[in-house]
Amino acid sequence: MSSQITCVGWVGKGVSRETPDKVELSKEELQRIVAEARDQLRESDEDEEGMANKPDEATEAPAEVKGGDDVEQEEEDELAQYDLDKYDEQDIATANLGDSLAGLTVFGTNQEDPYITIKDTEQYEREDFQIKPTDNLILAGRAEKDCCNLEVYVYNSEEDSLYVHHDILLPAYPLSIEWLNFDPSPEEGTGNYAAVGNMTPIIDVWDLDVVDCLEPVFSLGSKKTKKTKKSKKGAERVEGHTDAVLDLSWNKLVRNVLGSASADETVILWDLVQGKPATTLRLHTDKVQTLKFHPFEAQTLVTGSYDKSAILYDCRSPESSHRIWRFSGQVERLVWNHFSPCNFLASTEDGFIYCLDARSDKLVFTLRAHDGEVSGMDLSSQVSGCLVTSSADKHVKIWDILGNKPSLIHSRDMKMGVMFCAACCPDLPFVYAFGGQKDGLRVWDISDVAAVSEVFGNRERLVANTVSETSSSSTAAMEVS
Repeated sequence: MSSQITCVGWVGKGVSRETPDKVELSKEELQRIVAEARDQLRESDEDEEGMANKPDEATEAPAEVKGGDDVEQEEEDELAQYDLDKYDEQDIATANLGDSLAGLTVFGTNQEDPYITIKDTEQYEREDFQIKPTDNLILAGRAEKDCCNLEVYVYNSEEDSLYVHHDILLPAYPLSIEWLNFDPSPEEGTGNYAAVGNMTPIIDVWDLDVVDCLEPVFSLGSKKTKKTKKSKKGAERVEGHTDAVLDLSWNKLVRNVLGSASADETVILWDLVQGKPATTLRLHTDKVQTLKFHPFEAQTLVTGSYDKSAILYDCRSPESSHRIWRFSGQVERLVWNHFSPCNFLASTEDGFIYCLDARSDKLVFTLRAHDGEVSGMDLSSQVSGCLVTSSADKHVKIWDILGNKPSLIHSRDMKMGVMFCAACCPDLPFVYAFGGQKDGLRVWDISDVAAVSEVFGNRERLVANTVSETSSSSTAAMEVS
């Protein structure tokens, strides 16, 4: 498995601490963490690797046994190729090297040496370590053969800079990332956290203002305990999911609520204060792939599943108050239209995008967007009608859906293989982050495309003004900027 970016997320400007705290790790602690992560990755992948290796072992031909004469001939060829038979002879040029270095000038410090232009590398490292008020952070889940990481990038559009600020070693293959600022500690104010869903049932929440941290700030859920011979009652009931966590959605209005979608066919609404499930939704009949809280209505949640359906819940009474839509394929992504709050978009595995009205069974429009599954979909954070999609067909497409009449503006092969995810910057309406099968994270300012600038350049920008500091608020407004 080559290096992949499986999920991405953004952190707004001015949120992160200017100088993050740094945890000093001992060599033994670091080795322990790496060993534990590798063991967990091997356990999760052993079945797939076993199936992949069996055919190769069966078809491999036995190696020929070489005779003694062949071995001696190979050794003689190597000696001749690298001139190893003269290895012990003295090299006159090397012996006189000390004489040639005698006339070189040696400076005591870099400041005295006129040929060294970078006098203090530590200063540059300190500048890169600091996070400016004009910096955005990009969170990227990277999966490699031996390890998985949460990479924290610093992106500055004014300086046109992008670099990895720090990374966090993850215990399993990352599937979803959700930023949140709710701190469950009563004495604390707002935080800067990333919740990560992975191939295990556990959701880990990491502090983005701490570098080189050993463990998450807190975790939600627990691994399923196996039944033992001594235990007649069997395994205890697990509080949380029993399979991989495929997607996460934080309620920005009721800030202590985090929603999670899982391969165990359930959706859990977590109370972050208690660290326990508050509600479990079980209406889907297959893996729940995606979910999204409404940006302006705290009680409204929509979920999408492999059972080819999307379900809209009123979380105050989810069992009795819900609506179901059926589609032609498995639901991959859901997005609320914050410019038209009654509408939401659903993408499917067969390349379609559906726009639906949450108030009725009405289908607003249907769009055949890609030739493969639409794995990434996000609306511009500020420009109405600007929709960007990414797909397993390796393409990213930019659409204008204003007036519910979608039209293709631009299409590009990103040369990243299969595309996994796409996310728009909350502060820059035309800047998107993409993850795919290869070549790592990609950030693209789509306004550099002439056709995009022509269509959206003069369109007014709207900023969602949500009141998220109090848990009782469920109203929001759109402001023109």
